[in-house]
Amino acid sequence: MKQRTIFRWIHIVLSIPVIGYIYSPFDKLPQFANYVRFGYAPMIILTGLWMWKGHVVLRLIRKRPAKQDAAETSTSTSAWTASIGQH
Repeated sequence: MKQRTIFRWIHIVLSIPVIGYIYSPFDKLPQFANYVRFGYAPMIILTGLWMWKGHVVLRLIRKRPAKQDAAETSTSTSAWTASIGQH
């Protein structure tokens, strides 16, 4: 099962109690308030953000080593300066 599918189902399942919190009678709200505020809502937000921008976080974590980046930068800079010198 793909990671995105797992996060999507976590997101959907954790949204069900929040919907119950929103549509429950006013006298029952204090019973659910802390669960929703400190449990369900943060997890819904985190899974939503992960589905939206998780690929960016993974790209930053898997970034190439600094030595390889420096070598590529110097190569592209020297090619750029050489192309300017030809004009």
